[in-house]
Amino acid sequence: MNNTIFHNQAALQAYATYERQIYVRHLEVGCYLVMALMPAGVVLDYFVYPKELYFFFMLRLFAAVFGGLVWLALQTKLREKVGRYLSLSLAVMPAFFICLMIYTTDGVSSSYYAGLNLVLLSVALVMRWSVDLSVAASVSVIAMYVMACLLHGPMTRIAQPGVLVNNLYFLLLTAIIVVVSGWIHHTLRVREFILNYELDQNQRALELSNSKLAGQNTALEQANREIKEAEMQLVQSEKMSSLGRFSAGLMHDILNPLNYVRTGTFTLGKKCRQLPPELQAEFFEILTDMEDGLKRVEDIVADLRTFTHPGGQAAQLVSLTEISNVALRFVSNELKEKNISLELRLAPDQKIWFGQNQFILVLVNLLENAIDALTEKARAGGGPPTIQISSRVVNDRCLLLVRDNGSGIDPRLIAKIFDPFFTTKEVGQGTGLGLSICFGILRSHGATIAATSELGRFTEFVLDLPATEAAATQAKSQHAEPIRL
Repeated sequence: MNNTIFHNQAALQAYATYERQIYVRHLEVGCYLVMALMPAGVVLDYFVYPKELYFFFMLRLFAAVFGGLVWLALQTKLREKVGRYLSLSLAVMPAFFICLMIYTTDGVSSSYYAGLNLVLLSVALVMRWSVDLSVAASVSVIAMYVMACLLHGPMTRIAQPGVLVNNLYFLLLTAIIVVVSGWIHHTLRVREFILNYELDQNQRALELSNSKLAGQNTALEQANREIKEAEMQLVQSEKMSSLGRFSAGLMHDILNPLNYVRTGTFTLGKKCRQLPPELQAEFFEILTDMEDGLKRVEDIVADLRTFTHPGGQAAQLVSLTEISNVALRFVSNELKEKNISLELRLAPDQKIWFGQNQFILVLVNLLENAIDALTEKARAGGGPPTIQISSRVVNDRCLLLVRDNGSGIDPRLIAKIFDPFFTTKEVGQGTGLGLSICFGILRSHGATIAATSELGRFTEFVLDLPATEAAATQAKSQHAEPIRL
């Protein structure tokens, strides 16, 4: 048997506490047996010693009363102090009364010595005794039996000395069995408890480890998500920076030829008045188309300039409600014409740290995209078109949500919508710079933008805006700086 487990002092202390509780319960069972079995032996007295029936009944009754007194003592605090002595007395007292019966009847020839074997066996089966208590009970029972036999008649007067030797031999064997089995059971109980104790400790340690591991996994997953988001923002920022550098040079190359063309068209407009009237109409129509084309090219260049200078306006603390109302006035006519409902749910007195005109540009762009999506869905037979604008404060940040129940965006395209020149509109209806410009403006103010969508159901843009200058400064360092010309 491995004895190393018995060096676990914490487990041994826990076992001692546990054993005191179980010990009392087993002792109570012993009390019940004494109170029930001792009086029941009167039936045996009736057949074996009818003349001693009354006297023996009184002895049995005293033993039962003693068992009841021990039970009452166990219901008090005495069980903590004298529990071992009560346990020993509970076994010795019935044996004493049995020995008294042997003394008053046939002595060594009395068959009641068998009751002493039952007392010893009950000690082994019922009581959760240690080895010392088992030895003490066994020695006490054998000693009382010898005294009862000797007092009944000295050894020289015992007619059948072989009977005494026989009875003592069986009592001694029973005592040895009781002591050895008590030691084995005690050792097994301690071993089983310690093993279960260590198993419980290991299970708790494993649960704690699993809990910590689960927390670490959750933190790791969150960190991975943040890394991926930061990586996407970084990639997008790099795209924007690269395009900004490219656009800065491209605008110079485009604007100069445009100026020549515009000067030429102006000159042609003046000269065309000298043409015959039948040619002027056709010439003016062609000239108008040329001017429209020039205007469109200039608009594209203006968008590129805005893109390359996203932080052109100084940021300040502005009211989110006021600045949103200004943006809504730019699209109010379109909302009315297309019967689009607008739900504005902004937190009262909410402020953001942003350039006012730049934020108007961002919000108008998002509203225009929402209107286009709702128009497309209306043609497909969708429900009532609605745009929702809501906000909430998170620490020193402001979250602005722009949501429409329009046609949605294909999940395969959602990662590309902030790329320059990417558009899902038909040719001639958009340059694909709107969201890219919004991205650059927000980035330069320490803000971010993210989109979620479900095709055919909704699109939602979430703008994470700084509510204080400190929040904007802290967030700016995490994004690429805008291109300066």
